[in-house]
Amino acid sequence: MAKLIAQLRLVAGAMALAIIVAVAAPQVSSAQQPVNPTANAVQEQQLLKSLKTIDGRGTIPDKKSYVLEQPGRDWRHFHQVTLHWIGGIAILGVLALLVIFYLTRGMIRIESGRSGRTVVRFTAVERFVHWLTATCFIILALSGLNITFGRALLLPLIGPGAFTTWSEFAKYAHNYLSFPFTIGVVAIFLMWIAGNIPNRVDVEWLKRGGGMVGHDHPPAYRFNAGQKMIYWIVVIGGTAVAVTGYLLMFPFYGGLGVGDMQIAQVVHGVVAVLFVAAMLGHIYIGTIGMEGAFEAMGEGTVDVNWAKEHHRLWLEDEMGRVGPNESQSQPQARPMATPAE
Repeated sequence: MAKLIAQLRLVAGAMALAIIVAVAAPQVSSAQQPVNPTANAVQEQQLLKSLKTIDGRGTIPDKKSYVLEQPGRDWRHFHQVTLHWIGGIAILGVLALLVIFYLTRGMIRIESGRSGRTVVRFTAVERFVHWLTATCFIILALSGLNITFGRALLLPLIGPGAFTTWSEFAKYAHNYLSFPFTIGVVAIFLMWIAGNIPNRVDVEWLKRGGGMVGHDHPPAYRFNAGQKMIYWIVVIGGTAVAVTGYLLMFPFYGGLGVGDMQIAQVVHGVVAVLFVAAMLGHIYIGTIGMEGAFEAMGEGTVDVNWAKEHHRLWLEDEMGRVGPNESQSQPQARPMATPAE
């Protein structure tokens, strides 16, 4: 009897040990065995968790270019949600403010009327550089906004076929026109840097609202404080979108990886939509917002009375008179006033 009991105990112990091994074996196996990337049942999240990135194969010396996918939920959320909110609020907000301003203030007129005389404001070279940069900017802005908002706003309106054709054209235009745009930004920086250094006159101009409210006309040199802001937005913003854009056009150069290009795209997208919003204000003032302003870049000349009201200090220098902050011993500038046609 004792022998039988001992045998039963031995069998029970063996069964218990077998159960423990059976339960523990899958856990040890899953913890130690690596994921087989070629298995039919492998899942994307398993690969990312085990390998950090999903790599392919290639012949390019830079192996960072082999990365097909890496964790990027934050970037994807920014691209699909956050950037939409930033761009929508900035662009629609500025448009709303401009509409309200126009309805309440209307076009800023030349209060003293046209004099019949004009003064040269911008040379042919300056106007060429301006319109080259402006034309490229408009096409870049439209094609860039298509990347961000086109699928949600334009695709339902024109259909897949037309949207595909337009997007393909917009992509090529966006890439190739970036080069003349960059040249234009550099040229603008070099041409007008001397006249866009902030000074005390700009502080007074800002204190008096730049003449946008009421009928005040604070004095200004060739570029007032508002125009200087636009100048630096173009120079700094244009440089930022150009540099980040080229990093995206030519990936994996300079030792950059996928994570670096994600950062570049975030900077490119945010700066671009804010750039567009700022330029809407510039376009408004230069067209329907102020009488006589478009002539400066359209014809190169402005009416003398316009210049007196908006850039009096500059006009005095151009007409050979000494401004209030100038020394009497300074040589007089050559008059540039001509009869209006």
